[in-house]
Amino acid sequence: MKPDVLVVCTGNVGRSPAAEYLLSARTGLSVRSAGTRAVVGAPVEPPMAALLADGSMATEGFAARQLTEAHVERPALVLGLAREHRAAVVELDPRALGRTFTLRELARLAANLPRTDVEEIRAAATPRARLVRLVEKAHAARATAAVEARDPASDDIEDPIGRPANVYAEVYQQIKQAVATIARVLG
Repeated sequence: MKPDVLVVCTGNVGRSPAAEYLLSARTGLSVRSAGTRAVVGAPVEPPMAALLADGSMATEGFAARQLTEAHVERPALVLGLAREHRAAVVELDPRALGRTFTLRELARLAANLPRTDVEEIRAAATPRARLVRLVEKAHAARATAAVEARDPASDDIEDPIGRPANVYAEVYQQIKQAVATIARVLG
């Protein structure tokens, strides 16, 4: 099955699996993840797996995978967890530029779309059609610099790997908030 969304981070064992599970649960979209320097075959890091389990999302069977050009060409949306991931995706496949954002960038753009755009997105017949419309509207907003980040680094979600449990919790909350914003716009 062709995924609707691809989420990318570095190792594909922390941030991107969290976003994958949360986006899938909140939107009903088909979501997959990969890493720019994946720990191929590894499970979700235990602190992140515990946070997902607390939200009733089991991660058993998850296996990290390396980002490839084939992963990028299929989805309607590609989300990096930091600007470096967005850049790696576009470098791998420049045709993906218009449908590649950081997670927080897309949430910021989506939160600031005009009401008429949100109504148009929600009027689409299927979840994938709503997603395609959201991507089009967010790309247009980004292209016109309608809603720029005050600090570009604010579009990044830091890597929690090797850090204390409270950093995982903070990262999880940032991902959860961004996903909630996107899900609200999708209806």
